[in-house]
Order: sequence, then C-alpha cells, then structure tokens
Amino acid sequence: MATVNSIYGLFPGPHAAERGMNALRAAGVAPNKIVVMSPEPFEEYGFAQADRPKWMGWLAPLGGIVGGVTGFSLAWYTQTAYPLVTGGMPIVAPWPTGIITYELTMLGAILTTILTLLVGSRLPNWKPKLYDPEVSHGKILIGVLDPSVAARADLETRLRGAGASEVKVTSRSAAE
Repeated sequence: MATVNSIYGLFPGPHAAERGMNALRAAGVAPNKIVVMSPEPFEEYGFAQADRPKWMGWLAPLGGIVGGVTGFSLAWYTQTAYPLVTGGMPIVAPWPTGIITYELTMLGAILTTILTLLVGSRLPNWKPKLYDPEVSHGKILIGVLDPSVAARADLETRLRGAGASEVKVTSRSAAE
C-alpha cells in the first residue's frame, strides 16, 4: 500500500481533536495540508468544518438557472428558426416551451449537484491516502501531510500536548 509523508495524532474524543486542530493552526500549518478523519460526524466542532466547501449550496440553483435558460433558448430558437403556419396561434408555443424549460432546469440542477458532490468530496481520488485503522475503533485522526523534517518534532509536541493518545509518523514508501 502506498503511504504518504505525514505526522498525525489519534485523539480519543472531539474535545481533544478540537485542541489538536487549534494546535496545528497555531503552528502555522496550511489548511490544505491538515487531514481530519473521524468515525462519525461532529458538525458542532470546528475541526469538522476544516475542509468543508462553502460554495456548494449556490451551485445547484446556478445550474438550474443555466439549464432553464438553455432549455428556453433551445425551444425558442427551434420554433423561430423553422416557423410553421400556425393559423393565428403564437409561433413560440407556451406549453411545449415550458416543458422543455422545466426539464432542462431540473437536468441542470441535478447534474450540477452531482458534479459538485464529486468535486467537493474529491472523488475519484487515486492519490495515496492517510488512514489509520484506529479511526474505525472510535479515534479521531488529525494530521499534517508532507510536513518539513524540521517541523516534525514541533508538530509531535503540539499534538501530544493537545491530548493525542498516539502520534504516528509515516514516510513515503521506497517502491514509489
């Protein structure tokens, strides 16, 4: 199994994990290098919000708007580009145009939601992952990816001081 250069602490509970996250932030670790993994969601704690994208809720309505405008434009253009004799009725028929607009609005919202979910959860991700089996047994993992060699001792001290029951260091495997 491929491994990554990392240092991480295993915390027994959410309060200790919160202290660990604050210790890493105080050490000046970049937020994109911090990894949080827990066996259950702890939404009321700050460490659970660390890598949560704030823009996800706006993209589904935006995708719906783009889909609706596209659907209306498609229906309007199709009916006006090839006009038929309608016997005094409007060239752009409201019911078929409304149906196409509605359907493409929903399609745009659904596809945008699925793509946002995949991008937000970083799927698919074939990079080596940081994982410890203790997470399956209730521990919370707070760690740093690719820390400098000079910073490892300081990070280990900070993680232990925050209440980590174990601090582990991994290094890249020689096969890579």
